[in-house]
Amino acid sequence: MPGTGVDGGTSTPVPSSTPLDPLITPSTDVPSGRVGTPAPSQRIRFVPTEVVLPGGAQAPVVPAGTVGDQLQVPSGARRVGWWDGGAEAGDPFGSVVLAGHVDTKTEGLGFFARLRKAEPGEYVVLRGAGRTATYRIDSKVSVPKDALATKSGAFDQTGAHRLVLITCTGAYDRNNGGYEDNLVVTATAIGLAK
Repeated sequence: MPGTGVDGGTSTPVPSSTPLDPLITPSTDVPSGRVGTPAPSQRIRFVPTEVVLPGGAQAPVVPAGTVGDQLQVPSGARRVGWWDGGAEAGDPFGSVVLAGHVDTKTEGLGFFARLRKAEPGEYVVLRGAGRTATYRIDSKVSVPKDALATKSGAFDQTGAHRLVLITCTGAYDRNNGGYEDNLVVTATAIGLAK
């Protein structure tokens, strides 16, 4: 949702010579209050098309939707998905959610395997539409897969703006073809460049 800008107009006071007699109606061309034109929004927001992790590794980001309440992570070890139901970089609130593979059967380690080494205090950069947003990592937690949507808060769109990076972690379950847990890395916005 676009933010609203600050009123950039000037105020025009009612002239002191306006008659105060209740029988005299002021002219319609005399302003009765503040007049101005709102300035364009100063908020910069964009859909991320690239993510840069601590250490400088970068990967393309593509939109990712949900099917049956499940986020569809893009195929390919090096691609990352931006949840199109979440916030954009620079939004005033809500989570920018990115998800990527820790590994794949055919391509080996995934781009988000690097999240296992990411630490609080390090930086993640999002780029898109000629813009850049920088986030500082606050936390890194492991969450059971069945609790990701309900208990982790990763998809929360009502709180303060933040970046949430999600990948798989924990023990690999060969019978079900997946990992038991998700790694959730949360970061706070610290800068936005035009």
